Amino acid sequence: MSEKNYYDLKTDAVERLVNASEENSPEVSQKEIEKISGRKRFRIPNTVKALFIKWWFNGAICFFFYFGLGTYLKDSVDQLFVLGTAMGVLTDLLTNHMLRFIEREPRENDRFMMVTARKFWSLFLNVPYAFAVLACVVYLYNVINVIVIRARGIEDAAALPVEPILFGLFYMLIDLLFIGMKRLFARILRDAKDSVAGKKN
Repeated sequence: MSEKNYYDLKTDAVERLVNASEENSPEVSQKEIEKISGRKRFRIPNTVKALFIKWWFNGAICFFFYFGLGTYLKDSVDQLFVLGTAMGVLTDLLTNHMLRFIEREPRENDRFMMVTARKFWSLFLNVPYAFAVLACVVYLYNVINVIVIRARGIEDAAALPVEPILFGLFYMLIDLLFIGMKRLFARILRDAKDSVAGKKN
């Protein structure tokens, strides 16, 4: 190939690139896109990833704060106060940020958060909310222990002891229950507002 033809070829490629649009671009198969981008056909669903993040962080916070400080804080009320504060702070600073990081679309994972505001003051909402969820978790543990003790006829005061895996699961389920109630209440208000607006029109 001569030097002149070589530069003609380069010029033609640049012109095709500049004039490229959706109308004159060739169709590219999904297989080719996956090959170039490195994406595999199998993907973990976003819901599974979000639920795993919530469960793992809740269990990890229980492990590091409830068990880690258990030797220093002998009073159970002090332990629960520290744990509730840590749950609220780390939910705001870690868990929610991780949920936002894995989003494929903006605000896709807001459905997994009680406080969806992305402001500094969201911390002051997440902490009292964490205490409310933690109180429900403690109550759930107490109910399960009472049922197990009565069913088995044992005198053990802690038939189901606190441990990170089950604690993380209980905390996540109660959290999701409250989030679902919030979303249901918001939907009811929205539907009522739309019906009122429709009647006015």
